Amino acid sequence: MDDTLELPTAAPNPDVPQEREEDEQSSGDEDQGPDWTKIPGLNVARPVIPKRGEKDFEPIAQGGSGLQRHVLDRSRSAMLEALKATRTISHKTVSHAIWYPQLARAHVTVARGIHFSTMGHSVARAPTEAENTKKLQKRLELLPEEALYLVERGAMYCWQPTDLPLPKTAHLDDMEGVPMTVQQAYAEMIGTADLTFEKYQVYAYLKRLGYVVTRAKPPSAEYPTPPPLATRTRKPASILGQLYDAVTSWLTGLARLFAGGLDWWRPVQCRGWLCRKIDNASLFESLRFLPSGHDVPLRIQTTPDIPTSPYQIFFHLYKPSTQFKKTAPPPPDFSVVVVNARTSPMPTIAELTALFGELPELPPPVPRKRVSFAQQKLAAQSSAPTSKPPSATAPTAEVSYARRTLAWIWHLPSTTTRRETSARPPNPFPSLKMGNKMVVIAAVDAATISFFRFGQGVFTEWPMA
Repeated sequence: MDDTLELPTAAPNPDVPQEREEDEQSSGDEDQGPDWTKIPGLNVARPVIPKRGEKDFEPIAQGGSGLQRHVLDRSRSAMLEALKATRTISHKTVSHAIWYPQLARAHVTVARGIHFSTMGHSVARAPTEAENTKKLQKRLELLPEEALYLVERGAMYCWQPTDLPLPKTAHLDDMEGVPMTVQQAYAEMIGTADLTFEKYQVYAYLKRLGYVVTRAKPPSAEYPTPPPLATRTRKPASILGQLYDAVTSWLTGLARLFAGGLDWWRPVQCRGWLCRKIDNASLFESLRFLPSGHDVPLRIQTTPDIPTSPYQIFFHLYKPSTQFKKTAPPPPDFSVVVVNARTSPMPTIAELTALFGELPELPPPVPRKRVSFAQQKLAAQSSAPTSKPPSATAPTAEVSYARRTLAWIWHLPSTTTRRETSARPPNPFPSLKMGNKMVVIAAVDAATISFFRFGQGVFTEWPMA
């Protein structure tokens, strides 16, 4: 359609093959805006956002034509009308809670939906004067981030007590106060119970992805926490224990000498009373002139005027596949630290060491087995019941009575079983990549969340020689 206000140009009209080529090279509907004029009705309760359509015009340096301005104004007005639509929810599916500013908690009076299977905790509170009872009553309470998340997504009404006279409303006769808007909930809840805007953004983002998010440090004594972390503690051996180890090591070496169980993979060994323990690991350790390992102290001088570090574990994270019980949460899958990217510098080695000191050691990753299609087919054929002829086994050498007696007394390793049960050594590179401890740092930069994983290396625990 030609327009009289359009400026004439000398550019030729594109041919049909060129249009097809441009359509093939286009990125699709992802980079284009929605067509708000195709909404079926703007006065409906829940307007449906249409799919993204094709762009009608491209911006030019001389400005748009009258037709372009008319189409853009019509789309803009349609978008504003769609955003003005009243958001409604059914009273049969919405939950209700009362916000107490002095406690920084939301008391859930009506719980509906599946949200409360992983949100909220039970607290015993003293009854009010209107209840006429002296017994402590347990009730479900929400933290500020949990209440704000439910209010923002339209799954809960959060009421605030007021002294003003209010008219009665249908289905809400038992509620006292006025419901809080989303803006009022932000103003009331952000800043309470150590909750910042950045921490809530991370919480809401992870909850929308399906994770279960809890506080790392309990805000109250009633808040459920995972079991304490298992830390390795080395108990010093007693004098009798050291004497027993020396005698058993000397007798084991003597028995191995007579039994002929020499291990050629460890030729440098000397265990006894008058001899120091010498093997390959101790030799390489004596050649190291710089101390290594995470047990070595950092020796960093601290001053009392250093401010508190922002790198503190705030959230525990559970995968959607983890069996989570709200009253007895399992050990977390991830530990999350939330910082403001514009005010917090990069973590120092002392801050990372303090974070890793609070985390448990992770088991080494399970190696992935890559099985080809031919191997899968061969395994399926071998698993089928087939009659196999009896295979002739090679005769084994008979073990002497003395060797069997010594093996029973001092638990000597057998050379035949060592060859049969010798397993392939594990691949160290997955463990070196993941580390034995891991922490996730969420850096929020103007509402843009970036996650960084920091791991504690285990290079000293995997000998490469």
